[in-house]
Amino acid sequence: MHGATPAQQMFTIKTDIQQIAEDDQMAHIVIIGAGIGGMPMAYEMREQARKDDKVTVISDTDTFHFVPSNPWVGVKWRTRADIAFPIANYLQKKNIDFIHSGAKRVHPDKNQVELMDGRNVDYDYLIIATGPKLAFDEVPGLGPEGHTHSICHVDHAEKSAQKWEDFCANPGPIVVGAVQMASCYGPAYEYAFIMDTDLKRRKIRDKVPMTFVTAEPYIGHLGLGGVGDSKGLLESAMRDRHIKWICNAKTTKVEAGKMFVTELNDDGSVKKEHELPFDYAMMLPAFKGVDAVFGIEGLTNPRGFILIDPYQRNPRFQNIYSVGVCVAIPPVEVTPVPTGAPKTGYMIESMVAATALNIRSALDGREPMEKATWNAICLADFGDTGAAFVALPQIPPRNVNWFKEGKWVHLAKVAFEKYFIRKMKQGTTEPLYEKYVLGALGIKKLK
Repeated sequence: MHGATPAQQMFTIKTDIQQIAEDDQMAHIVIIGAGIGGMPMAYEMREQARKDDKVTVISDTDTFHFVPSNPWVGVKWRTRADIAFPIANYLQKKNIDFIHSGAKRVHPDKNQVELMDGRNVDYDYLIIATGPKLAFDEVPGLGPEGHTHSICHVDHAEKSAQKWEDFCANPGPIVVGAVQMASCYGPAYEYAFIMDTDLKRRKIRDKVPMTFVTAEPYIGHLGLGGVGDSKGLLESAMRDRHIKWICNAKTTKVEAGKMFVTELNDDGSVKKEHELPFDYAMMLPAFKGVDAVFGIEGLTNPRGFILIDPYQRNPRFQNIYSVGVCVAIPPVEVTPVPTGAPKTGYMIESMVAATALNIRSALDGREPMEKATWNAICLADFGDTGAAFVALPQIPPRNVNWFKEGKWVHLAKVAFEKYFIRKMKQGTTEPLYEKYVLGALGIKKLK
């Protein structure tokens, strides 16, 4: 400051002090996960955060893949390249840092995430959007390392597609469905119907007996207590396609070419023991919380899902928020065989919107106020037709509750796939036309 006047020197000192104060107020917001919850969360948080706040995404994968398309990948109607893309450059364009490393352990007492590569990342706010751990180990012989296939991840779906080609060359019985404690039933129905359509196109459907095995108390329960006439419509769709079903089914073990299933009565007593032969099987597993958070007292429930208050915030560690499948939601109702509640796409987006606004409130020294509606919109593809449901909110009692089937749903699902992937590349979580169209239908993210 040599040669400066006293007034200039004083201005410089004030500016330096102001900059130090602003630096002290900068917050580091860390998001674990880069999937259906994590990517929209990153974009929305960047939009809501202050200019100098830092937003960082931590993920064990450097690509985003559109999970709802996995059933198509499983029969080679899509490839990985169709539904996945590298994320680092897209995040960077939005001024979001990216760390390609798995989270080994969250340390809430230190405000720190320990990474698989040995580094530690400090945070002021943490958003857990990891998705679930797939609990194949809870049923002996289940999963890609056992005797059944999976469409829960694009890696699994690709392996399923390879085996699908082998199966179609030498067709036989199929068993498809979801085991006890599963919480996402839509993809099981989708895959059953998509396989049916693909087999018909190959003109070998007549060689393939198909059985749907589910923990649900009835077809169309969906972990939601049903939506509209989902029971009647899905039962009819399965009859039309000659798919038999077993409900209240507890899958006890799987051996090569054989599944062991205990069917229960509504009072929980054993109705029948089944030994189901198969040449191809896909069973959705139960979900658990990921290892990075499992067993942290006050953060998770016994299954490892993140405990949240009405504002998506953990009650004990109030600078930790969570969105998506990793959030703890109790079952909608008690069922003879345990079922979980699904977390559908729009429901997750409503969690994202509330979380971003609530963290901004915290940054500004205000209490969180926004609550997600948990409204559910779902498009389920049946191969050449499909079913759609709207549940407002997802957990009953509901204000809106309908379920419809038609060819338009198949076309809408294809269009939505393209739309959502484009949205994730552009970094726009809710374009204006989406907001106003859904708003006109009474479908909103926030209460």
